[in-house]
Amino acid sequence: MRPDDAPYRPNVGAVVFDRRGLVFLARRLGNDGPEVVFSGFEWQLPQGGIGLDEDPAVAVRRELREETGMVTVSHIATLGRQVTYDWPPYFGPPHPLTVWRGQVQTWFAFRFAGDEREIDLASPAPGETPEFDIWRWERLDRIADLVVPYKRHIYLEIAAAFAAFARPA
Repeated sequence: MRPDDAPYRPNVGAVVFDRRGLVFLARRLGNDGPEVVFSGFEWQLPQGGIGLDEDPAVAVRRELREETGMVTVSHIATLGRQVTYDWPPYFGPPHPLTVWRGQVQTWFAFRFAGDEREIDLASPAPGETPEFDIWRWERLDRIADLVVPYKRHIYLEIAAAFAAFARPA
């Protein structure tokens, strides 16, 4: 269990829209310490930690490439503020993420302009294991219903902030 005054882990997230205005969503393979996945809520947007002294705009493109293989994206917006979520109670084995209370995130919106063959969930960065097993394009207004409850408030905010991009390009 982590103390309630622990810091938040710096993190980035990506909302990737296709040409139709649908959003890339992937199904998590399982838990990562306190980042638990609840049955029926396995879907999420790509996200990941920011390295020490790494620019968030660089980190989000790195995370997209590492987790999904996507590189043919163009930046269309950044959420105007950072958002946070706390991990749910965790009683599992020691894990590096337990030093953090949760995550503080900077969210970016992108338009995917590549060929879907570019998307590759099975080939993460060297030394990493795949985080997702399948992906799909989904309506933006549905994403909050598909994510774990402790992230739902963030997905609702993202959906409201980026709603203008959820139409054909």
